[in-house]
Amino acid sequence: MRYSGFRVIMEGLRGNTGWQPVWREPDPKPEYDIIIIGGGGHGLATAHYLAGTHGITNVAVLEKGWLGSGNAGRNTTIVRSNYLLPDNQPFYELSMKLWEGLEQDLNYNAMMSQRGIVNLFHSDAQRDAAVRRGNAMLMAGADAVLLDQDGIRRMCPWLDYDNARFPIHGGLLQPRAGTARHDAVVWGYARAADARGVDLIQNCEVTGFHIEGGTCRGVETTRGPIRAQKVAACVAGSSSRLMSQAGMRLPIESHVLQAFVSEGLKPVLPGVVTFGAGHLYISQSDKGGLVFGGNLDGYNSYAQRGNLPVVEDVCEGAMALMPMIGRARLLRMWGGVMDMSMDGSPFICKTHIDGLYFNGGWCYGGFKATPGSGYCYAHLLATDQPHPVAGAFRLDRFTRGAPIDEKGEGAQPNLH
Repeated sequence: MRYSGFRVIMEGLRGNTGWQPVWREPDPKPEYDIIIIGGGGHGLATAHYLAGTHGITNVAVLEKGWLGSGNAGRNTTIVRSNYLLPDNQPFYELSMKLWEGLEQDLNYNAMMSQRGIVNLFHSDAQRDAAVRRGNAMLMAGADAVLLDQDGIRRMCPWLDYDNARFPIHGGLLQPRAGTARHDAVVWGYARAADARGVDLIQNCEVTGFHIEGGTCRGVETTRGPIRAQKVAACVAGSSSRLMSQAGMRLPIESHVLQAFVSEGLKPVLPGVVTFGAGHLYISQSDKGGLVFGGNLDGYNSYAQRGNLPVVEDVCEGAMALMPMIGRARLLRMWGGVMDMSMDGSPFICKTHIDGLYFNGGWCYGGFKATPGSGYCYAHLLATDQPHPVAGAFRLDRFTRGAPIDEKGEGAQPNLH
């Protein structure tokens, strides 16, 4: 069934009796060409592009819970491609272009809203860094605009421009950035993959790998063994635990990242704003709530909850940037488990085990990378060759002395 305005009107006139289930609930088959472990945005996007771009439809997506029950539904929905390094910027720009055509591709309303993102700077050094990054973005074919304080005032009049400790000198704007509805992205990719014959199997946890002679032949699950020619891991914060079942130790740590939303307010922010004097990013949802987050919790954890010191730190940053929200009530908070790599950049690559592939280490960048990650992972699985914009996202880059350190602050996950 294709969705359209005409379909909505017709179903409304006949009591909404003609809608079909969004996807099937199949039982797992004994064998597939490709098994994708993880039913979040990246796993479902990979399945969609495998079927739609490469014509490989004998694919299963295995999810231990329900589709989108992990980080896909636990983020702040920001979409951007404002990166600096040549190994990152082309990839995220590819992802941005896929975002721009996503709703037409999926025939699903992902609520993509290109309202822009502005990274504030508060010192001459931060301004110079913003100029450098903006020039790198322009050279890679992205969009970037350097704004002075007057430009920021016109865009965001509710910020604190009289703060002597954190003066706002200007910001780097990417007008094409914005937000998308995370649940709708998951549902759209799931629906599109299912329509092409991919099996989406929920409540099916992978408990081990079937490895023979150095080759992965399939997986053990809570719903029985399933064989496959290729197995693709794509489980975000659970990457280390999953891959340890194949005897692999990853250069990844799992940390909690908390996010928050306030009660609904009248429109005060046109897009996404990041606070350069502290780690804070904030936007306003379609319901009026302010959606914001900040630093990781400082300890390793697989729990989808955080601790109070980070709550205080994030709220302090929000108050320093926008004192007028001090009387707003916090509506809810949640945590996602981030797979933090040692240089803050991801992995899309083969492993040393034939037939076993890995996608992870997305740190803060997982949601915005969803289309690009799925597109490049599908390319790797279909051709056994890395996509040109993802060729540097290899697991062995640390042993080769080729880290991709976007922030340049050291090989520690808590710094990225």
